[in-house]
Amino acid sequence: MQLISSVDRKARDKALEILRSKFSELVRQIINGENPTIVIPKRVLSNTIYDEERKLLVLGPSKLSRSFLDVKEVRKFMQTTLMAGIIYEALSNNEYPTIRDLFYRGKHTIRYRGINGKLLEENTWDEQKESDGIIRDIEVYINMLREDLLILSKEKGKVVGNMKIKSGDDIIDLSKMGHGAYSIEPTPDLIEFLDVDAEHVLIVEKDAVFQQLHRAGFWRKYKSLLITSAGQPDRATRRFVRRLSDELKLPIYIITDSDPYGWYIYSVFKIGSITLSYESERLATPSLKFLGVMPSDIFGSSSLNKKPYLSESERRNYIIKAKERDIKRARELLNYKWFQENRWIHEINLFLDKKAKLEIEALTSKGLKFLMDEYVPRKIESGDWIS
Repeated sequence: MQLISSVDRKARDKALEILRSKFSELVRQIINGENPTIVIPKRVLSNTIYDEERKLLVLGPSKLSRSFLDVKEVRKFMQTTLMAGIIYEALSNNEYPTIRDLFYRGKHTIRYRGINGKLLEENTWDEQKESDGIIRDIEVYINMLREDLLILSKEKGKVVGNMKIKSGDDIIDLSKMGHGAYSIEPTPDLIEFLDVDAEHVLIVEKDAVFQQLHRAGFWRKYKSLLITSAGQPDRATRRFVRRLSDELKLPIYIITDSDPYGWYIYSVFKIGSITLSYESERLATPSLKFLGVMPSDIFGSSSLNKKPYLSESERRNYIIKAKERDIKRARELLNYKWFQENRWIHEINLFLDKKAKLEIEALTSKGLKFLMDEYVPRKIESGDWIS
C-alpha cells in the first residue's frame, strides 16, 4: 500500500478538482452540440507586460482559441486534452511524473484514413519541447503551476540556516545538514515553515561560493538563511524564496557575478522570466534587493561618492575583459523597463565604459574573510543595494 502524506493528498485533491472543473466545460459544449473550444492567454513576448506598480512581468489580455473543428488548431487541441488526461490519471494514481515522463506517456502515432481512403499517420508530438509547451498552456489555462500538479523536476537550489521545515511527515532541521545543504524540493508549496531564527536571506548565484560561505559558518554568524540557485534559478527555488518573503517577511538579498548574465539572474528572481511571465505572480519576489557585485564596487563612483572595494593592483589581477556578447547583452538590459532606473543605468553604463566584468570568486581570492566579514555585512548595513 502506497503511503501518501496528508499534505500530498490535499494537493492532489485540489489539482484533480480544478482539472475536472476547467475541462468539464468541453463536455458541456459537446453535449450542447457546440464546437469544443479552449480559450488560453497567449504566452508570447508581445503579450508580456511589465507591471511597474507591482514590479512584475505579467501576461497581457490577449487570448487564443483552440477549437476541435478548426483545422489550424485541431492538433494543438488534441495535444492539450491528451496532456490534461495524462496529468489527471497520474494524480489519480498517486504518481509523481516528470515532464520527461509526460512526454513519453503521450508520445504515440495516430493512424487514420484520409478522404481518399489512404492510410495516414500523425504523431501526437515529435519532440519534448512540444509537450513542454502544452504543459505550460495547461498551467495558464487552469491557473496552477506544474508543481501544484505534482509534476517533478530536477532539484537544483539549496538552502541552509537556523530553520526547521516539515516536508511530508518529516521534520527537517536545516541547521544540521553537515557540510551539505537541503535540496529545495520540486514541490515547495508542500513545505511547512516551522521554527525560524534568521534576520535576512542571502541568495548566492554560484554554488561553489555558497559552499564556502556555508562551511565558514556565515549563516550562523550573521543569522542568515543561505540559498544558492546554482546559476539560472529553477522554479522551485524561486517559489521557495517568494514564500520566505511573503510568509516570514524576511529581507531578501542576492549576490551575483558582475556581468549582464548575473544581473539577469537577479531580475528573474525579482520580476520574473520573460518567457514564463505567467508564473511571476507566484514565483517572482519584488522585494528582492541586489547586493552586488556592482561595477561601482570594483571601480568606485564619484557621482555615488563611493570608493572601490578593490585596489588598482587587485583590479588588474581579478577583472576579466568583457566579450562582445557581454556588451551586447548589457545593451539589451538597458532596453528592459525594469533596468531603466537611475542606479541600474549608472552601473550598466559603467560596465560598458570599462568593458570589464568580475566573478564573485574574485572577492574570495582577497580572502574568504573579506567576502564574509567585510563585503556582504558592510553592504547590508550601509544600504548599498539596488531595490
